[in-house]
Amino acid sequence: LSLAQVLLVFAKEDSQSDAFWWACERAGFRCNIARTPESAVECFLDKHHEIVIIDGRHSRYFEAEAVCRMIRATKPSEHTVILAVMPQTPSDQEEPSVLPLLSAGFSRRYLENSSVSACYNELIQLEHGEVRAQFKLRACNSLFTALEQCQEAVEISSEDHVIQYVNPAFEKMMGYHRGELIGKELTELPKSDKNSADLLDTINTCIKKGKEWQGIYFSRRKSGDSIQQYVRITPVIGQGGKIRHFVSIKRPYSDNHRQCNSLRHKDRRKESVDVRSISSHSSDAPSLQNRRYSSMARIHSMTIEAPITKVINIINAAQESSPVTVAEALDRVLEILRTTELYSPQLASKEDDPHTNDLVGGLMSDGLRRLSGNEYVFSKSALHNMSQSQLAVPVPLNDIPPSIAELLNEEERWEFSILELEAATHKRPLSYLGLKIFSAFGVCEFLNCTEATLRSWLQVIEANYHASNSYHNSTHAADVLHATAYFLRKDRVKGSLDQLDEVAALLAATVHDVDHPGRTNSFLCNAGSELAILYNDTAVLESHHAALAFQLTVRDSKCNIFKNMERTQFRTLRQAIIDMVLATEMTRHFEHVNKFVNSINKPMSAIEETSSNSEGSDCEGQASIRNSPENRLLIKRMLIKCADVANPCRPLELCIEWAGRISEEYFAQTDEEKRQGLPVVMPVFDRNTCSIPKSQISFIDYFITDMFDAWDAFASLPGLMEHLAENYKYWKNLDEMKCKSLRPPPPP
Repeated sequence: LSLAQVLLVFAKEDSQSDAFWWACERAGFRCNIARTPESAVECFLDKHHEIVIIDGRHSRYFEAEAVCRMIRATKPSEHTVILAVMPQTPSDQEEPSVLPLLSAGFSRRYLENSSVSACYNELIQLEHGEVRAQFKLRACNSLFTALEQCQEAVEISSEDHVIQYVNPAFEKMMGYHRGELIGKELTELPKSDKNSADLLDTINTCIKKGKEWQGIYFSRRKSGDSIQQYVRITPVIGQGGKIRHFVSIKRPYSDNHRQCNSLRHKDRRKESVDVRSISSHSSDAPSLQNRRYSSMARIHSMTIEAPITKVINIINAAQESSPVTVAEALDRVLEILRTTELYSPQLASKEDDPHTNDLVGGLMSDGLRRLSGNEYVFSKSALHNMSQSQLAVPVPLNDIPPSIAELLNEEERWEFSILELEAATHKRPLSYLGLKIFSAFGVCEFLNCTEATLRSWLQVIEANYHASNSYHNSTHAADVLHATAYFLRKDRVKGSLDQLDEVAALLAATVHDVDHPGRTNSFLCNAGSELAILYNDTAVLESHHAALAFQLTVRDSKCNIFKNMERTQFRTLRQAIIDMVLATEMTRHFEHVNKFVNSINKPMSAIEETSSNSEGSDCEGQASIRNSPENRLLIKRMLIKCADVANPCRPLELCIEWAGRISEEYFAQTDEEKRQGLPVVMPVFDRNTCSIPKSQISFIDYFITDMFDAWDAFASLPGLMEHLAENYKYWKNLDEMKCKSLRPPPPP
């Protein structure tokens, strides 16, 4: 390690770069210096430095984060420690967050200090800590290959004596194939009767104390005959000082007492290396066979049998008997399966479609990569500041004006205009529409509550929507409630859900955006808002909507629609409501849609194709698919997701109005981000430059089309799909005219 190489990236040499240069000399490290990002990458690709130090004090020469990303984009940087040199923060200013640096790929930060001793201490600490850890990781493939080639039999078991790995020498000696051993407890294997009665107890007593045991032991081969072995069993201490593995080295007793020195390195790998950190197609492994053995051990060391683990084990077993080309293809499959974002498509580069990129970043990101120290705390919810008089004296809804009653008669039609109801009710459409729909679905009867309680509840919920939001107000909630009711009336949906599901869907739609601040989750996380801190930057708004809805409901008996329910049924209903509200969070959009397609669309389509007697009607097989609890959950999630973003499937005039409202809300967010110096989450939503048609086209292409194709295939919604096609064509025509606004310019 004394020959560690350091790359300094400084646009101009000064006392700080000189200090690091002399510190490298003192430490015995080889040092290069680069003055531009391009020369830095070129030098790094040539030398593969262990430590890279980038000057982040003067952004006029280059952006340190951009240089870091360029280096991190290269393959050799996987095991490189990258240090950012940052200016000292004045004592009267807030210490900036290191998260932007970490997300750019830096390992740590160094505050400007041109003392050679300070730089030397930093380098020595890096070398003793992270650099050495990276050396160990880099060596793992080679060490693992050595273990596979070791002539002595090696067996690794868990703390519970479940076999996790055996090497080829063990297979040869004992006559088993590793697939017959992995995952089995040692006690399940046949024992030789030639050992003394208390030998096993002696061994267990010793190794459970963390002590090594070695001695002569008879093992039983698969063939049934016994073999006398010299055995050495070493407990491996892991996290928390507990025994995590036992490593056994075995050889026929007649051999001399050689030891397999690679073993201890293997132990460390088992303790500390994540399975994804070692590439299955590393050049270190000399052959496909070694690579596949390495892969087997990685997979089988996962002792928790999650479904994905089972899938990986099946693939790995198939590799064992596959031709080389198939095995290599399956290796690539395994790499994909080990990623955390299995359901999120990978976007093209940002230049290709900035509208899609910004929408995805703004709607599907938790903002963690853009954290800031700025504080943004929107007004407290009406849970705290609404006066009691508003609850005690609800505005009477019994005497519904004829004009409103007439509008509500059209409620069952998809073309129903929620905007006309908004105007007629003076921006209180949710209470009126809720009464009408809840009555039609028998919600009061199901909940065993009075209509007066329901009226009070609807008014409390509506009062907690922000009328000042251009989009996320109670009209949007009423619109989603209307779409939810429309979907629930579709034959196939109705035949899949029971009344509790229906009531849960209607209640979830009503509350799904309550107290929405008119800002995205990314904004709240970047601003360090109280809600983001409360919910750990995870599904912040959706968690708040669900939690607040129940807080508002149960705090006052006058509006507690659940007060007469039996406890178990309430728990079931509550869980269903929470699940549906959380499903409206966009970060898991593709997961929900793909699960629906794979668990419901495809199996039902297969049954339709093979069933000759269905003749357009649902057959028993399809009903059994739809009605399982797991699939009912997927249907409810898909239902509220589609209801939540159904604007592009509404009649054109409604579609245009909603597009204008959501754009205005995003414009207002961008304005505030610029005002407060926060990161701009969706730069294309700048009111001075934004093309609304382009943003709508991107939204429909990326989020809407596939989801509504799947929902239409299930629920049969030809009218919606016609509107979607018409609206998409409208936005396309505007875009082709280079028009950026909601409507075409008037003819001259």
